[in-house]
Amino acid sequence: MMMNKIEGIIFDWAGTTVDYGCFAPLHVFLKVFEDKGVKITLDEARKPMGLLKIEHIRAIMSMPRVRQEWENIHGAAPSEDDVLDMYPKFEDKLFESLATFTTPIPGVLQVINQLRSKGLKIGSTTGYTKEMIEIVAKNAKEKGYAPDVIVTSELVKEGRPYPWMCYYCAMELGIFPMNRLVKVGDTTTDMQEGRNAGMWTVGVVLGSSTLGLTEEEVHSMDPQFLSEKMESARTKLFEAGAHFVIDSIIELPELIEKIEESKQEVLV
Repeated sequence: MMMNKIEGIIFDWAGTTVDYGCFAPLHVFLKVFEDKGVKITLDEARKPMGLLKIEHIRAIMSMPRVRQEWENIHGAAPSEDDVLDMYPKFEDKLFESLATFTTPIPGVLQVINQLRSKGLKIGSTTGYTKEMIEIVAKNAKEKGYAPDVIVTSELVKEGRPYPWMCYYCAMELGIFPMNRLVKVGDTTTDMQEGRNAGMWTVGVVLGSSTLGLTEEEVHSMDPQFLSEKMESARTKLFEAGAHFVIDSIIELPELIEKIEESKQEVLV
């Protein structure tokens, strides 16, 4: 009997299985802050990726540079009232474009078929709300991707980096203990979620928010520069707790086999 028999995979959504580079929410974060007279950078907008979106806004506001810029413009530090004012506007703008960012990342459909052919169940957790993921899931399903279970933070006490969504997903999939599951994601928050849940945790570089490149940029970029950017993303995912980091989702089935054959136990 395999020491590390894997029975299911819990994937993230944007930047992992759909929406190459995780661009759907990115420009909306830039816009809602710009509308308040505060310009944020792409790196600042990306850094909290993976959190529930209202928490993402709070995280950006708490960044020292953004906080100071806000105070310079508005005469006071950003408050919770500002968060509650901005979030509905963020939602409205995101809903306008969300359906167009639902294309499965290259290799995902192939990998899901391979995993299912081996009897694995497919779960998912997300930083999107229930209403947001309904749009994403409906459009992704039309393009061939449909996990067995989708869990949002509304179903549990708190979202990432807490492990509750993974526990709920495991319950719905009917899989235990947690080391029978692998968490796969593209952000540091995904890695923290997986480790906190006591799961094997795998980061993916290409298509990820952590890498932050479009598919076109990946294909056209100088190979040496791309390699450096990928190495930087890989390091961030490892530092956040990933047991393994793969360049492409295509590598996942082979990695699962290696985990099952390994004598190493999952470490929390």
